[in-house]
Amino acid sequence: MNTYYDLLAKIHKHLRPKLYVEIGVHEGHSLAFVQPGTRTIGVDPEPKVAEPPNDCTIVASTSDDFFADPRALAGERIGLAFADGLHLWEQTLRDVANLERHSSPDGTILIHDCNPIDEITSARKRTTVVWSGDVWKTVVALRRYRPDLSVSTVDVEPTGLAIVTGLDPGSTVLHDHYDKIVATIDELTYADMEFGDRTELLGLIPGEWALTEAILSSNLPSF
Repeated sequence: MNTYYDLLAKIHKHLRPKLYVEIGVHEGHSLAFVQPGTRTIGVDPEPKVAEPPNDCTIVASTSDDFFADPRALAGERIGLAFADGLHLWEQTLRDVANLERHSSPDGTILIHDCNPIDEITSARKRTTVVWSGDVWKTVVALRRYRPDLSVSTVDVEPTGLAIVTGLDPGSTVLHDHYDKIVATIDELTYADMEFGDRTELLGLIPGEWALTEAILSSNLPSF
């Protein structure tokens, strides 16, 4: 397992959620990993998905507008979500908060671009082909303000994939304290991570499937 695509494929095969929601589908490449039996909702303001999977609804909308009127969910709880939308951390934090609100307690939220390559590719304004933006700050915010969550960042190419479990759909912490969180975390710079403890800040773990599988399996309900 080397890339986040490899990891996504394995996660889909392992979890096989009843409902999968992806924020930022673009051309739909990552939708190819959805397994039979999973209902999919893809959200993107300008979707370009040529061949969506079976039982898939593409919603041409911003994520904020989608969650303001989430009728496409039909009241069903999300089992797996992938946040890969606007590469600005405060938007990603809102996406995670909204996804959690509509998720099952044993659901999983994935966040792309959480282990940036360098300062240039993690800038808020895109000037490079590979661009992660400052999404990594979302992980720092979650680990700092939501210690009840399990938040790990898997070190896969090119820019990592965070896994969030232990969800609490009833939590209002991120919504209630959003402005304070943004004001505090926004002060962080790439240097804080480059010259600090990246492993601790991001909950960084090696890209070995056994480690990811253990996180996912520990989150599944026991019968």
